[in-house]
Amino acid sequence: MKKIHIIIGVVVVIAVIAVFFWVKSALKSNYIEIGSNENIEPTPTQIQSIRDIGEWEFLSISAEEMVDTVRKGFFSDDELVRIYYGTLRLGINMQNLSEDAIRVQSDTLQVTLPKVTLLDKDFIDEAKTKSFYESGKWPPQAHQALYQKAHRQMLHHCLTKENLTTAQSNAESQLRNLFTQLGYKTITLTFE
Repeated sequence: MKKIHIIIGVVVVIAVIAVFFWVKSALKSNYIEIGSNENIEPTPTQIQSIRDIGEWEFLSISAEEMVDTVRKGFFSDDELVRIYYGTLRLGINMQNLSEDAIRVQSDTLQVTLPKVTLLDKDFIDEAKTKSFYESGKWPPQAHQALYQKAHRQMLHHCLTKENLTTAQSNAESQLRNLFTQLGYKTITLTFE
């Protein structure tokens, strides 16, 4: 009887060892490992959300221009003087982001942005335009010529290097803040 108990014990031990190795090999081929990836990759959805921002204004400049014209006459001169008001908005149209504008290289987010530009070319508010002085009859072409002159002067006075630099600095600050809130720690911003 003792021999039978020893044989049964040995068979049970061998069976337990066999089952252990079988379970171990089965688990080894079908396992799930959970880990974390410290790199944050921009997803197509995030990039599209940034594009969907559209025009992002970083500097608004109010302008006022007084323009005039004189028409020489035989007995007297006719004069037309008007005051134009406008608001020039400098910023970035995020729709212009290129496909590879946002990429991750090791732990750094690299962003290449479109340059800061004038967002709207129709910046003169014609409802606020005032006739300061008008003598004589002026055709619509004369009024249009004054409008174009005011438009050129506003562009010249407002699209200065200093204003473009200020708008770009504001853009860098706001975009760095946006990407920091999305979880990126090291951010390199450049402009086209």
